[in-house]
Amino acid sequence: MAAGLMPGIVADRRALRKLLIERRLALPADAWDGHCRHIRALLQAGFPQFSGMRVGFCWPFRKEPDLRPLIESWVGDGRQGFAALLPVVIDENRALAFRAWSPDTAMVIDQHGIPAPAAGDFLIPQALLIPVNGFDAAGHRIGYGGGYFDRTLASLSPRPLAVGVGFELARLESIHPEPHDQPLDVMVTEAGIFFPSPGAAMPRSAV
Repeated sequence: MAAGLMPGIVADRRALRKLLIERRLALPADAWDGHCRHIRALLQAGFPQFSGMRVGFCWPFRKEPDLRPLIESWVGDGRQGFAALLPVVIDENRALAFRAWSPDTAMVIDQHGIPAPAAGDFLIPQALLIPVNGFDAAGHRIGYGGGYFDRTLASLSPRPLAVGVGFELARLESIHPEPHDQPLDVMVTEAGIFFPSPGAAMPRSAV
């Protein structure tokens, strides 16, 4: 437990995380698919530069947004400078590493039950598409509690562009951030692209 963190705060965040995941898992399949399509379209239109960058993304887990069709299209475009990267857990207390991915990449299942590239050089992402279980107006997110992305963002210099990806059902007034929480640079949901507004409500749409 982090120094100065009260047990009640930890319990509250764990309970909130559980509630938010259950809410996402309850999405009907057609609604989930529609939301994923909207999110991919917004990413493609809003961030055309990503098709020429090293972009880290996450394999969809527990009905998180599925970005693979968009990533596969960028792989197929073959633009110079592009690489699709998936995270690799080296150690539970270390930052994530990243390996290149394409549809024919050999995969292994990691200790969390998530597919990851089996081999390859470690590459440094220039942008990260980060799934959220919850997010707030100031650009803070709730993940799964392991702190992997917080450690990763804090350790990389220059810091990659951190793009949160999730559904509107995950929107919160505040997650009550802790000192180690790394803020997102932008958040994308099926409703639009949103930029953090510290101390104010996040606008409902920025596109």
